[in-house]
Amino acid sequence: METNQKETLQPAADRRNKIIVRTSLIGIGANLVLVAFKAVIGLLSNSIAILLDAVNNLSDALSSVITIIGAKLANRKPDKEHPLGHGRTEYISAMIVAAIVLYAGLTALIESVKKIITPEPADYSITSLIILGGAIVVKLLLGTFVKAQGKKVNSGSLIASGSDALFDAILSGSVLASAIIFLLTGFSLEAYVGVLISIMIIKSGVEMLMETLNDIVGKRADPELTTKIKSILNDADEVLGAYDLILYNYGPDRNYGSVHLELPDTMTVEEVDRLSRTLQERVYLETGVILTGVGVYSYNTANNESARIRNTVHKQVMSHDWALQMHGFYVDMEQKLMRFDVVMSFDVNHSEGLQELYAEIGAMYPDWTVQITADVDVSD
Repeated sequence: METNQKETLQPAADRRNKIIVRTSLIGIGANLVLVAFKAVIGLLSNSIAILLDAVNNLSDALSSVITIIGAKLANRKPDKEHPLGHGRTEYISAMIVAAIVLYAGLTALIESVKKIITPEPADYSITSLIILGGAIVVKLLLGTFVKAQGKKVNSGSLIASGSDALFDAILSGSVLASAIIFLLTGFSLEAYVGVLISIMIIKSGVEMLMETLNDIVGKRADPELTTKIKSILNDADEVLGAYDLILYNYGPDRNYGSVHLELPDTMTVEEVDRLSRTLQERVYLETGVILTGVGVYSYNTANNESARIRNTVHKQVMSHDWALQMHGFYVDMEQKLMRFDVVMSFDVNHSEGLQELYAEIGAMYPDWTVQITADVDVSD
């Protein structure tokens, strides 16, 4: 089952890679054309704002090149050294793109400040303004297209590039507006608009960098995805609850996971094996997530006293604000043993929380052996 799932991933990854490369090539072509036009206009009109806009477009083209390289490297097939593939390479390329954007913004800011200190008058022509207006339309169309393709294939780099292009259109609009104001009033906002553009570029670069760092460090799984997975698992008649779902991300759309299922204590190993395999397949087909591990919690079915104890313990545990959930409860009436897991929020020290629970439950059941496991709040 697991081998077939992994083999199925490659064609989908290939299709995704082709879309990323094709979209990036379109972006490179469009941006290089804009660079040429804006550079000529900026030089002829002595406009620092338009020249900085051209530099920004050049950085966008370079970012698209990095995106292509990252997609190509990330799409390499798994090997002995990297058995789960090279998908995380795409996060590294996204970080490089963010660094390029950040550098472009800082450079533009320095040049703009210099122009404020030592201003030079600009000289716009109607033709240059018409070309600049056309460039704005191109950026709007390009940004909309690239962002849509990024969402289609879940590519952070493309989504960021599309958003950046749409933002560039707004910045170019401010350049056009400052040029029109200069022609009508003779008042130059050139360098100040350049500062505004620079600050916005820097802000965009920082946001892209932080988002990529979160992907590399590891962030909370998408609530919509985890909720859907748990819904699929809980739909099975035998499953009394799905808990401890953890997703391990190895690149965009490359998620592996593990989960615990609460099952009746009357099920045989053969029945559990058959059920877990069926659910693994369903989860993969409906979400693309490969469940590499399915653990089991045993649920008491033949003893009313165990249900009464569970309800009593549950009430006590959940009386604490930091206790988010209790599950995996099981009692051995003969051995006087009870065990359960408690999901604790990040608002409490887990060791202190455990000590408090052991003291409370121990006082309620002094003759019992109590085993409590503190679970981290890793998914919704």
